[in-house]
Amino acid sequence: MDERHRIRLAAPAAAFHDAFLLGNGSLGATVYGRAGVERVDLNLDTVWSGGPGSPESGPPAGELLPELRQAIRERDHLRADQLARSLQGPGYTQSYQPLGWLEWSYAADRPLDGYLRELDLAEAVTTTTYGPVRVESFVSAPDGVLVMSATGGDEVAAPAFRSEHPTMEIEQREEKGVHWLVATGRAPAHVLPNYVDAEPAVVYATEEGMGFAVAVAVHRTGPGEVRLIAAAASGFRGYDQRPSTDRRSIAAEAEQRVARALSIETSKLRARHREDYRGYFDRADLDLSGSGSEAAGAELFFHLGRYLLISSSRPGTQAANLQGIWNVDVRPGWSCNYTTNINLQMNYWAAESTGLPELHEPLFRMTRELARSGEQTARRYYAARGSVVHHNTDLWRFSTPVSGDPQWANWPSGLLWLSAHFWDHLDYGADDEFAAETALPVFRAAARFALDMLVPDGRGELVMSPSTSPEHHFLVSASAHAAVSEGTAMDQELVREVLARYVSLARRYSPEEEDQVERARTALADLRDVAVGTGGELLEWYDERPPREPGHRHLSHLYGLYPGTRITEAATPDHFAAARRALRHRLEHGSGYTGWSQAWTLCLAARLRDAELAERAISILLNELSSESLLDLHPHGDWPGGNIFQIDGNLGGVAGMTELLVQSHEGAISLLKALPPSWHTGSARGIRCRGGHQVELAWRAGTLARADVTAGRPGRMVVEIPGDTPPLNVVDENGTHVPLAEVGGAIPGRLRLAWNGLPGRRYTART
Repeated sequence: MDERHRIRLAAPAAAFHDAFLLGNGSLGATVYGRAGVERVDLNLDTVWSGGPGSPESGPPAGELLPELRQAIRERDHLRADQLARSLQGPGYTQSYQPLGWLEWSYAADRPLDGYLRELDLAEAVTTTTYGPVRVESFVSAPDGVLVMSATGGDEVAAPAFRSEHPTMEIEQREEKGVHWLVATGRAPAHVLPNYVDAEPAVVYATEEGMGFAVAVAVHRTGPGEVRLIAAAASGFRGYDQRPSTDRRSIAAEAEQRVARALSIETSKLRARHREDYRGYFDRADLDLSGSGSEAAGAELFFHLGRYLLISSSRPGTQAANLQGIWNVDVRPGWSCNYTTNINLQMNYWAAESTGLPELHEPLFRMTRELARSGEQTARRYYAARGSVVHHNTDLWRFSTPVSGDPQWANWPSGLLWLSAHFWDHLDYGADDEFAAETALPVFRAAARFALDMLVPDGRGELVMSPSTSPEHHFLVSASAHAAVSEGTAMDQELVREVLARYVSLARRYSPEEEDQVERARTALADLRDVAVGTGGELLEWYDERPPREPGHRHLSHLYGLYPGTRITEAATPDHFAAARRALRHRLEHGSGYTGWSQAWTLCLAARLRDAELAERAISILLNELSSESLLDLHPHGDWPGGNIFQIDGNLGGVAGMTELLVQSHEGAISLLKALPPSWHTGSARGIRCRGGHQVELAWRAGTLARADVTAGRPGRMVVEIPGDTPPLNVVDENGTHVPLAEVGGAIPGRLRLAWNGLPGRRYTART
């Protein structure tokens, strides 16, 4: 088992994206595996530039929105884009910040005989070995520290700390044989995104900027081990509170954490870390060892994705950003922020299905805070009720449209998309308290905004206006393009989801909202459907418009297929076929050239039952869009090395691989809908399904051999299998035969079987 979960490399990392990442959801450590003098980059999830935003200062919507909608209706596209720019705010999100990096001399120079660095994904431990030297490192959630243990090196040198922040102050001391280093500093008061060419790009101010501290201790624990323990703390006090700059108190918090860990043996620290981490990791597994070397890389990618989510998102931490919790740049790519038009959501696509629902909590908390911070933005920019979030946000819950091209700046549907994760959590088994107290307020805010954004089109149907398709233009002429229109496919899908789900929740948990519920129901009945073009493809915009980039990386118009659930082969066959054609057109023109885009392609291939496309997507992810340590890459010619690490492709890839084996969005537990040809033999366990069910399955030579289903909610269990599966015999956990009934609803080539299930009972089906 352990061999399947290890990434092994024969040389130290030459670049950040080739290193191994350690984390406990809050403290992040990037380990390079350098011999003799290790480098470890440090991050803390709450250390960002800036602070809470100032009151909205954008133009009042009452003056511009009617004129913008009129330009859209008159198809004056260039004028619409111009007016949309006038509906943008003056600022940008802030940037996630590095703390700095440790340099730890743990061994004298020696030949690198048998050098190996390894990341054990099942243990969350990285190891560097050569000759007699061995260094083990992990970041503990129970103890809140980085632990590095070196044996065979026989060095006890004081650590060094470096940082690009000019505010850093470093103190070193020795107490009772322990070398202490305490570094304190302040993050910048303001950082412009890396794509904004203006000065000053980074501003440090005397009285502003998040305070932070790093405490490090190095000591010999005995004749064979030298140990480093590090912790970090920040002055973060809440998204709407000015952060503390009190270096003394922040440093004391970090030092106390290190001091507590110093009194505990390494083996006990490691055991506590292991118990905590494996409590998450061991819930699910994918074993493709029976399929040979071609499938081994895919299996490792699956394990790495779950490892990275566990390491970057825990209850009580901040949500995983574009790079999880790891970043080395003061001006990182796209500010290393939360991009809400795909990337943030993709980070959590696999949380429910692979047994990690608690790790969704930081996203839920963040979204609830955005629902509050976005109320003023909705009023100011759209004269709307409810709340709005645009295409990116940050620690301070930024919600306004930034200054820039309307193709990304004027997308107002971030909160609508984020609300989908609350529904997924409910679908997978969350309780009534979560529905009433956590989910409903978010859906209420999103629904109110959506209702105020709907206007009748030329046929009297309701469309969202203004509306854009994330980061994509349509051509207006041979030399001109625009982005702003009404009723784009993604926005219409999101509005339909939000209104329907709001109606469902409010009727059950808040009957006093009947007036708004009725308004939402009426709007749903009049909502314009997504259109199909003359070529049979699902349209991205309101009508047929030539795309500026036929191979654009975003697949926004296919939202209804995935991650949405409206488009299915059985219920909406015309839209299903149209989505297939639209995806094919995108891919034929080069889409999928970033890791996250290829991960989305994989998820769509699973829903389309296209096993060949799924295998191709996995191959591209692994062989073209991953670093040597399997971190997902976003090609970027202006970036050092030509690539930027983005965690979304790693995490989205896990969701896609899971959907190849088990899907549950069509009223059944559907098994092996898109098994890649190279995955001919294997097993998976701990896969969670809608309804609270859980599945373990095995297959041989591409054919289902066994499926164990543990029932969640009571009632009829429906399992869908390939039609050529040999007859199944089902018994419960007591060995009692369970009678099966064939039921309808399956697509051609598939078979649906049903029985009555009892909550918590395990049912085993064998061929």
